[in-house]
Amino acid sequence: MAQLLMNADYQPTDEPAEASMIIVNTCGFIGPAREESLDVLREMAAQKREDQLLIAAGCLTQRYGEQVVRQVRGIDGILGTRRWMDILDVVRNLRSSKHPQPVYHLPEVSTVGRDDAGVQRVSLQGASAYIKIADGCRRPCAFCSIPLIKGTAVSRPMETILADARALQELGAYEINLIAQDTTDYGHDLGMRNGLATLLERMVQAVPEVPWLRVLYAYPGYVTDELIEVMATHEQILPYLDMPLQHAHPDTLRRMCRPANMEWVRNTLEEMRVVMPDLALRTTFIVGYPGETEDEFQTLLDFIEEMRFDRVGAFRFSFEPGTPSEPLGDPVPEKIKGERWERLMERQQRISLERNQSFVGKTLDVLIEGQGDGISLGRSYRDAPEIDGMVIIEGEIPVGSMAPVRITGAMVYDLAGVL
Repeated sequence: MAQLLMNADYQPTDEPAEASMIIVNTCGFIGPAREESLDVLREMAAQKREDQLLIAAGCLTQRYGEQVVRQVRGIDGILGTRRWMDILDVVRNLRSSKHPQPVYHLPEVSTVGRDDAGVQRVSLQGASAYIKIADGCRRPCAFCSIPLIKGTAVSRPMETILADARALQELGAYEINLIAQDTTDYGHDLGMRNGLATLLERMVQAVPEVPWLRVLYAYPGYVTDELIEVMATHEQILPYLDMPLQHAHPDTLRRMCRPANMEWVRNTLEEMRVVMPDLALRTTFIVGYPGETEDEFQTLLDFIEEMRFDRVGAFRFSFEPGTPSEPLGDPVPEKIKGERWERLMERQQRISLERNQSFVGKTLDVLIEGQGDGISLGRSYRDAPEIDGMVIIEGEIPVGSMAPVRITGAMVYDLAGVL
């Protein structure tokens, strides 16, 4: 949206008071995210001038547009997720005439990725960038509201993705992160088999000067032998995989409508570790899902101990009306959810520290993202932007550069080192 507005001669500003329009890109995934989005909208509405436009965009407005307008006075326009590239039309509509009521732009059909030709979708944040390869999801996960918000999976044409990657290479990107709600489902709707593996093979050829290609959000059961081979063959593709597993007990997973074959998980991760000895694995789990017993939770703890993931994120179950899990209710008390979350994180913190300590004395390439007060901050191949740890380095190194760093110390989430 920002790129489209800048192409139309709008200039971005970090100060809401300076803006002619304020766009709040909301999240509607779980309750705390919805409350945060509403709080920001209320803050912007309270300080909005009469000549400013306030547009609520994104996931919360796609699913709860009318409720958002009722809860926040002063919103001028509502824009959802399925036609975000219409932002200029929404702005022109709002500018062209007086609207005593907010203007809604919430088409039901998602065409993201198919008819946005000519939209430059890339921007660099430092030396790192994201490319969304698909939008929406066709998986049946019972707890998840993404299909209600985004619709089914829609893959972007491969040539469009490769064009984005080439544009980022020209901008000097050191890292490209491939994202989707499920990257391993890429190309299914285009009639492709092993679409992600094919895309990565093409991308390595298209952007040979980009050192790091990272894959996020893989789905259990869909990491194929072909994908593993492509990742292991090409040094550009980082030995890093984010595969949200959500739980480890088959009964819990069946209630979640998730893949429940844990032997597949064990065998696949073992295969990946054999061919990529430096593989960094991230996953996420949900605690307190309806019906989760103490024995089921203990199975999850034992699995974490067994698999020794580099990174683990944990979430307390959030009841979401309208999802397939709604009939199950929210029977696990919040106190038990919190206690289980604490036990899981304590277990993983010990494992994470041990995993980090194994890197002391080794040298890692680090992408520098900040400096000051005699130190620099960066990320290694093991660290995805904004969600994983950092490498803290003695001395000030130019931001945006890649530096070899000898690791001298380890903490629970971060590493320390010298150039």
